[in-house]
Amino acid sequence: MKRMDGILVIDKPAGVTSHDVVDEIRRILHERRIGHTGTLDPFATGVLAILVGRATRLAQFLSGLEKEYEAVVRLGYATDTGDSTGKPIQPESETAEQQTRNWSRDQLEAAFAKLRGEIDQVPPMYSAKKQAGRKLYELARRGEEVEREPVRVNILAFEPLKPTGAFLKDNLDGTFDLEVRVACSSGTYVRTLAEDFGKLLGVGAHVAELRRTRVGDFGIQQASTLGELKVSVAEEALGRVLLSSDAALSRLPFFDLKADEVRRIQNGMPLFVSAAGWNDSEAVRLRDEKSNLIAVGKFDEASGSLRPSVVIARDEN
Repeated sequence: MKRMDGILVIDKPAGVTSHDVVDEIRRILHERRIGHTGTLDPFATGVLAILVGRATRLAQFLSGLEKEYEAVVRLGYATDTGDSTGKPIQPESETAEQQTRNWSRDQLEAAFAKLRGEIDQVPPMYSAKKQAGRKLYELARRGEEVEREPVRVNILAFEPLKPTGAFLKDNLDGTFDLEVRVACSSGTYVRTLAEDFGKLLGVGAHVAELRRTRVGDFGIQQASTLGELKVSVAEEALGRVLLSSDAALSRLPFFDLKADEVRRIQNGMPLFVSAAGWNDSEAVRLRDEKSNLIAVGKFDEASGSLRPSVVIARDEN
């Protein structure tokens, strides 16, 4: 099979881990070098950006991309995991039904506003974040809870998906559902955002449904299911779904190389440029004359040179 390097935008199904998806793609493509740029909780669905072949070397440039989600926040009770897979935590005060009937549209909009911009989030116990070398969810499963330092995140958007009409859907069981859109920096926990939203309204809350619709520039409209990936491979049409390594880094500036410059970069040698306009240590895509990604270089302002830091395409001669 022809060498495969690039990025797959996969629509992860519910009920499997991100690592399960990686393992399945390895089996489908018969390629060991598969990696992801950020996990999704098992109950969640949506965009997973998967790097294939030599493109796995690009993970360092993609790990901090902002994310976008559509979620259903259920107001009425909290759970110990912050999502629908956890055990309900009973409210300590009056019932959710009594509280929600008194919420005004202005109160809901004020709660949204308080959770936009740069905020501090306390990571949930049921998360893969490590503390003292141990994953928090491992401690949580043993019934332990530890103090967690808040993390600064940036909530670029937090708003109802249906801005007109009624925000809330009455489930007729004392709970209410609110469909929301969230755009946020990497490292944000939507589960925690939902819980904090509930606290502002004086009620327990959790995420009942979660779908990631975007990672950086890769949206759900570009995503393929695992079944569609299998069909593409069977029809020898992987090019339908495998994006180029260059596309993976579309946010970075680029520099097109001449043939002799390609060989120089492939051999790890610096390339001297003039009037580049880049910042010192800025990452730059280095492409051949057909826009194939050869390497990612770092600009050295002092010497006016591009120095290859990650080489993707080797000299095949």
